[in-house]
Amino acid sequence: MKLAVVVPVYNEARWVRQSVARLRNTPAPREGRGLPADPPCERTIYLVNDGSTDGTREILDELAREPGVVAHHHPANRGKGAAIRTGFGLALSHGAQVVIVHDADMEYDPEDHAAVLRPILDGRADAVIGSRFIGHTHRVLYYWHYQANKVITTFCNMVTNLNLTDVECCLKAFTAPALRAATLTEERFGIEIELIAKVARARVPDAPLDAPAYPATAAPTLRRARVYEVAVSYAGRTYEEGKKIGWKDGVAALWCIVKHGLIGG
Repeated sequence: MKLAVVVPVYNEARWVRQSVARLRNTPAPREGRGLPADPPCERTIYLVNDGSTDGTREILDELAREPGVVAHHHPANRGKGAAIRTGFGLALSHGAQVVIVHDADMEYDPEDHAAVLRPILDGRADAVIGSRFIGHTHRVLYYWHYQANKVITTFCNMVTNLNLTDVECCLKAFTAPALRAATLTEERFGIEIELIAKVARARVPDAPLDAPAYPATAAPTLRRARVYEVAVSYAGRTYEEGKKIGWKDGVAALWCIVKHGLIGG
């Protein structure tokens, strides 16, 4: 199974070397049910530099000399959503069957990848959304961020008819068919909402990920994408440590719920 780890990166010279080392030192999840006899996924890490100006570009080029690491550079800063969309495009063009998004800032633990990917790898899910609030360890920070996230999550659930607990969690995984069924447009942090809204109404081929391609004359049977939620740990950082999201992004998230959940943009 070909697994892509898409890592959007912007001005993370302080953390990205350590973050990628942590990723590479974590064994790739195993296929199927994750048993010792199951083979590990064939993992490639895609580092998408979104116009960094702090030396991140040079670090990523150095890291890309290692096997299983690919670096791509935006000439100017466009936003996290643009970086994720670029990473998805690269991964799918290289034949990835499963894609997981992982931030470069050490807030999320790659040890959680196996749990997040398990519902996909064993054939139960087409998308898995991580949650920082359903029973795993997390650093205690920012009461008002938590309350804003609850409001955004509630409204997103209302328009998508899902019952997620943390739509803004940045650790998410998708099958290739689920991503192909979701035409993404968001440039900034609104990508988190857009991904959920579009996967919630996506229809995907009713076939295993490793099934052979359908003949041109045969249309596959489609079904609604299956969405799961998995607890993940979270070591949130402060603004002094480099956190970038702000209140304007919260307002933008509410607009994205309207645009992608109600209007269907």
